[in-house]
Amino acid sequence: MRGGADFGNHPPRTEVRTKNLREGSSARRLTTPLFTLLLSLFFLILPSLTARAAMSIQEVTSPRGITAWLVEDYSVPLVAIRFVFDGGTTQDPAGKEGLANLMSGLFDEGAGNLDSEAFQIKLDDVGAEMSFEAARDGTYGSMRMLAEQRDAAFDLLRLAVTEPRFDQAPIDRIRAQVLSGIIANELDPDTLAQRKWLEALYGTHPYARPDQGTRQSIATITPDDLTAFHKANFARDGLHVAVVGAIDAETLKKKLDIVFGGLPQHQALSAVADVDPKLNQKLEVNYDQPQTSLQLAYPGVRRSAPDFFAAVLMNEILGGSAFTSRLFHEVRERRGLAYSASSDLVDHQHANALAITTATRADRAAETLAVVREVVQRMAEEGPTEAELAATKKYLIGAYAINNLNSSGAIAATLLELQLDKLGIDYMQRRAALINAVTLDQVKAAAKKLLSAEPAIMIVGPKVGEAEKE
Repeated sequence: MRGGADFGNHPPRTEVRTKNLREGSSARRLTTPLFTLLLSLFFLILPSLTARAAMSIQEVTSPRGITAWLVEDYSVPLVAIRFVFDGGTTQDPAGKEGLANLMSGLFDEGAGNLDSEAFQIKLDDVGAEMSFEAARDGTYGSMRMLAEQRDAAFDLLRLAVTEPRFDQAPIDRIRAQVLSGIIANELDPDTLAQRKWLEALYGTHPYARPDQGTRQSIATITPDDLTAFHKANFARDGLHVAVVGAIDAETLKKKLDIVFGGLPQHQALSAVADVDPKLNQKLEVNYDQPQTSLQLAYPGVRRSAPDFFAAVLMNEILGGSAFTSRLFHEVRERRGLAYSASSDLVDHQHANALAITTATRADRAAETLAVVREVVQRMAEEGPTEAELAATKKYLIGAYAINNLNSSGAIAATLLELQLDKLGIDYMQRRAALINAVTLDQVKAAAKKLLSAEPAIMIVGPKVGEAEKE
C-alpha cells in the first residue's frame, strides 16, 4: 500500500492494496547462497510461466482431507509452499497481546528433537527458506526449497508446524528483540500516531491493539501460553495451502499429510466481532516536525459485495493509480503540495474502509486537506468519466499478472488469497469479464455510497496555527 495509512496489517490482497505493517514483527528467514543463486535464476526464467494466459491450477486433496491449490512448473527445480491458519493476532488473549507475533518468531528456533542451533543447521543444509508471520486475521507460513531436497525440507516444515519446542532461551532472545522494537516505537511519532488512529477507529476491538504487544504484555508470556495458543490455532479445519513449482499432485498429497496431518482437526478460536471504523471524527496528533501527514477514512466494501469491482475501479481512478489518479493530479501535479497522495481499499475479515493518505509541508496542511476533500466530493457527486473508466479497466486487467504472478512466492500468495476470499479456482479466467461488466452508473453509485460519508481525519504534525506562524 502506498502512503501511511494503517488499519491493521494483512498480507497483500489480490485486488485491493493494503499495507502490511507488522510493528516489531519477528518473522524469520534463512537463505543459503546456493538457494539465493537458484532463486535469482528462477526470477529470470519466470516470465515464461506468468506469460501463460491460462495458468493451470489444480485442487489437490490429501487422503486425510487437506486441500491445496497447486501450479506445477518444472522450468526451475524449486518448490514454494505458502499457507495460513485462521485466527492471527485477534486471538491474543487480553493481557497477552503480542503472543501470536512472538510465536511466529520461534518456529525455526527448535522443533521435535532439534534445538535452535541444530534446527537452523539442518535448514541451512537442505538449502531452504522458511518464514512465519502473524497477521491480524491469520498466521502465515511459507517455505521455498530445492526440489531435490524436498523430502528433508518438508520434514523440517513438519517439525516446525506440528512440534515447535518453545524453549525458554529462544523465547527470551526473541522476546528481547520484540521488546527492542517496542521501545523504539515508543520514540517514533508516526508509530504512536498510528496507534492513536487505530484506537480512534476501532475502540476496544482487537484491531486496535498493537500486534507486537506492549512491554507489560510480552513480559507475561510463558512457554505454556505459546503451547496453548499453538494448539488452539494450528488445526486442519482452519488451514489453507498453495503450492507452486516442481512437484506433481500425487507427491503433494503425500507431503500435505506428512506436514499437516498430525495437527488437530478443529481450531478453538475466540469469536471476533465485525466492526465498522468510527467515522465523522477529527484526531490531531501534535508533533514538532517539518511535515504534516494526513489520513482520512471512509466506508469500505466487503470482497464478497456485489459492488466490489465498481468500488475497486472507482478507487483506482480516485487515488489508487500511482501517477494518473485524480488525487495525484490535483495534489501533486497541479499544486505541488505533496510528493504523493493515494487512496486504498482496506479489506480485512472483520472491517473494511477506504483510506486516503498524503503528507505535506506543515504550513500547507490545511490547504492540502481542503484539496483532498474537494476531489473526494467531486467524485462522490459526479463519479468518473467514461474515458477514465475505460482506461482503468484496461489497466487493471493488464496489470494483474505483473502485480500478482511475478514470482513463485507471489503466485502462491495469490492462490492463497483467492481461497480465503472464496473466489473459486477459475477466478483468473473470469476476472476480466467481471471487470468489463461493470457499468459507469455502477461506479458512480459506488462513489456516492462510499464517499458521501463524513470521514474520520487524522492530522499528525505541528499544532494547527503554529505551522502558519513559522
